[in-house]
Amino acid sequence: METQKLNDFLNELEERKIFYRLSKVRSEAIMVEVAVPGQRWEVEFMDDGSMEIEKFISDGDVLYDESELKNLFENFSD
Repeated sequence: METQKLNDFLNELEERKIFYRLSKVRSEAIMVEVAVPGQRWEVEFMDDGSMEIEKFISDGDVLYDESELKNLFENFSD
């Protein structure tokens, strides 16, 4: 993996005061989760030097109230 590319990206986020968090979901990648208003980005730096970017975008409408949490627990827990 190109650590320089990852480090440059993290430095840029910090310089621009953009919130991020590091995580690891796949054995061959390090993920940088970026949170900006109305969007969440998952930027993965792969062992082979490539990158994958997935963006989750909200239109700003709040569609659910706390009763939706029941759905979360019923459908997505082990």
